[in-house]
Amino acid sequence: MYSEIVMEHFQNPRNVGEIENADGIGEVGNPKCGDIMKMYIKIEDNVIVDVKFKTFGCGSAIASSSMTTELIKGKTIKEALQLTNKDVAQALGGLPPVKVHCSVLAEQAVKAALLDYSKRNNIIIEELEGFDPTEDVHHH
Repeated sequence: MYSEIVMEHFQNPRNVGEIENADGIGEVGNPKCGDIMKMYIKIEDNVIVDVKFKTFGCGSAIASSSMTTELIKGKTIKEALQLTNKDVAQALGGLPPVKVHCSVLAEQAVKAALLDYSKRNNIIIEELEGFDPTEDVHHH
């Protein structure tokens, strides 16, 4: 059973779309399981001033993406990197165990977008050392 918050973010997702000339773009997911998330971020003075997403997947994946964009908008890079999939699931009022991987994907998408941003700008973000956005995590 899904919480009202999950249903609300699935039926009325926030920040859908893409950002032209985004400062960072992260794409994570696995076509085999069907969930693919793409996150676009705009950064000014180390703050995420805009974030949009495109998600191909189930309702939980869309709700997780939507909630994640709400949680990181206006945050500094360091604050955004502290966001965990548990924070996302909690903000959504919980996810069924079989859908927890959707919140993991959302966390990974943020990191992938920030990694892209760091590479484009030749910045080292210590928290992303060793992070591999192509690594398949916690899937079914």
